[in-house]
Amino acid sequence: MKRFDQVRGLVESLEGDFEKFYDKSNQAAGTRVRKGMQELKNLAQEIRVEVQSIKNRG
Repeated sequence: MKRFDQVRGLVESLEGDFEKFYDKSNQAAGTRVRKGMQELKNLAQEIRVEVQSIKNRG
C-alpha cells in the first residue's frame, strides 16, 4: 500500500494548483500541474514495472 499512498499523496499535493489554474487562470500553477502530472506518469510506470516483476516471479 506504500505505492498507493505515494500516488494519493502526489495527487492531493496538486489539488491547490489545479484549483488555481482552472478557477483563477494562474499560469504558473498550470506549469506546476504539468510537472506534477509528469511525475505521476513516471510513478505509474515504475509501479507497472514493479507489479509485472512481482507477477512474473510467481
